Order: sequence, then structure tokens, then C-alpha cells
Amino acid sequence: MLTHPNFDPVAVSLGPISIHWYGLMYLLAFASAWFLATRRAGFDYTPVNRKQVDDLIFYGALGVVLGGRFGYVFFYNFGKFLDNPLWLFKVWEGGMSFHGGFLGVMVAMIIYARRLQLSPGQMLDFVVPIVPLGLGFGRVGNFIGQELWGRQADPSAVPWAMIFPADPSGLARHPSQLYQAGLEGLLLFLLVYGFSSKSRPVWSVSGVFMVGYGCFRFIVEFFRQPDGHIGFDAFGWLTRGQLLSLPMIIAGILLIIYAYRQASNPPPVATATPTAKTKKPKKNKRKK
Repeated sequence: MLTHPNFDPVAVSLGPISIHWYGLMYLLAFASAWFLATRRAGFDYTPVNRKQVDDLIFYGALGVVLGGRFGYVFFYNFGKFLDNPLWLFKVWEGGMSFHGGFLGVMVAMIIYARRLQLSPGQMLDFVVPIVPLGLGFGRVGNFIGQELWGRQADPSAVPWAMIFPADPSGLARHPSQLYQAGLEGLLLFLLVYGFSSKSRPVWSVSGVFMVGYGCFRFIVEFFRQPDGHIGFDAFGWLTRGQLLSLPMIIAGILLIIYAYRQASNPPPVATATPTAKTKKPKKNKRKK
């Protein structure tokens, strides 16, 4: 059995300026996204060039922050929002949702795609491979901050079961934040980035990301402690995270099927309508 290191929440302190671990993880997430986007922009089959990456990251950051906050409030704490609507804007109290952030990024990328005159599928297929590493950094931040810990674990069966000092129960738990960092972060990155390493049908990369994330999140939820104010949503075992992941899995499968059907049956190329042949004017025969 292990004990959480109980990190100081402040990672770096420079005089009056303090950088918290969670903020540092966000910085690493956006830095990794910028690096990977710049690298992907050099591929011949991608629709975004290097000069457009900075704006893309800006739009994506807005989508993550706004969507993540709105998603957390509406998906996980809607009752609290009804009691105090201004709580929506108290971002300093914490609270972000991946599913909300994903929807926020989708909206932001669709808006940016229209600006570049690209289809939403082209833009999202470019973006989703750079997302998983950022998710992994976020989960490491959760682990350092001792939040979103796992369910109770038997140390004799799970030698890496961990006691979190911030947990008043003192129970040994699964370090589910690290499970998520490994699955939703590193493994999902290898899967999606590897799949997108060559030209694929439009929407297929987005579909693979949605299926991969949805499946990994669904699995990890069996080891993660459900939110105390929500508990289980159905059947005595289905959590809110699993409930939100199911539509992602279904939508991702449908997107992959749609993408490959479109690729195998491209729309017919329009041809010019033949026009009626015009009669050549008869030459006047001059009488000799």
C-alpha cells in the first residue's frame, strides 16, 4: 500500500508570483498541443498550415475553458446553478468537465473552420490527435491536487492502492487519476496520432478519437469514486461519466462508418450538359 506524497499545491514561487501545479499542467497541455499542431501542419495532407496554428490554439483554449466550465455546471451541478446562477462564473472555485470541454472545442473549431473555409470534419480530424496528451497532463494535475480519487481497493490485491491525506475516510484507494492519465492520455494519443499519421477519410480520425476516449473513460469509471452528490445514475453501477461517454462511443462508430462509406462511394463528378449542335451556316455559292 502506498501513501500519496501530499504535494505542495504551489509548484513554483517567484516572490509574489505563485504557480500552482494545476495551472502548470494546463500550461503543459497547451504547449504540447501547440507543438503537435505545428508538427502536423507540416504534413501534405493536413488542411492547416503553420501560420494558422497560433489562432487554432487560441480558439481551442477558449473552447476548453468555456466548454469545460459550462459542462461541469450543467452536467454535474445543475441544481447548484439553479440555486445560484452566478456560481457559473466562479471559476476560481474549480470545476471542469471533459465532455463539456470537448463540446466547447467542437464549437470553437467549427467557427474557425468557417473562417478558413474548411469543412468541420477536416478541422476536427486535424485537432483531435493533439488533444490526448493535454488530457493526460490534466489527470496528473488531478492526482497532484488529490481530487477525483478512486474507489476503495484491497491492498493485498492492488499493491499500488493509495491513501490520500486529503481523504477524511483514510481508505486505501485506486489512484484512478493515473489510470486516466495512462489510458485517456498516453494510450489514446498513440492510438489516434498513429491512425492519423497518413491520409484518412474525413471524419474517420474524429470517430476513432470518440470511440477510444469513450471506451477508456467507461472502463476507468469502474475504478473512480462517483461524485458524492450524484452517486450512480442507473442500475446501481452506471456513473455520470459512463452515461456521458456512451453517446460518444455510438457517435464515433457512426462517424467511422459514414467516413469510409463516403470514401468508397464518392459523389459523382458533375459534367457539363451537352448542348445542341448548331448548324454551320451554308456557304453561298456564287454563280459563275
